[in-house]
Amino acid sequence: MTTPKKPPLSVVEPPSTGTRPPSTAPKPPRPLGEHGMKMWRSVTSEYPVEDIGGIEQACAALDRAESLAASIAADGEVIYLRGCPKAHPAVKDELACRAFVVRTLQRLGLNVVVEQSRPVGRPAAGIGITWDKLRETE
Repeated sequence: MTTPKKPPLSVVEPPSTGTRPPSTAPKPPRPLGEHGMKMWRSVTSEYPVEDIGGIEQACAALDRAESLAASIAADGEVIYLRGCPKAHPAVKDELACRAFVVRTLQRLGLNVVVEQSRPVGRPAAGIGITWDKLRETE
């Protein structure tokens, strides 16, 4: 019995990092508002998103959050009912929409926008001043 010949190996180039041309960016499945469309263009031009429905939901939630924020700004964050101050009822909904957007972007792996500029923790030995060096300067 003969074993089948394996095909030759080929080098596969990684996808290019950076922005893709706007002409190749996918269009949203439904109309979005100003803020949602801005986020849609930003995400789809920079990342190869496979879950179009997920990013579309996040964009729609951002539009809703901005709409609620405008209503809250117009009415004030505190409203008075029977003379008693209360938080605007839409504050909770706005916060829920914004939390949904952040959670969705995280789950899609798009939270790499916030990168650390310095490593976390204490600096390595030799950085800074020691007691001996401080005494020498006196």
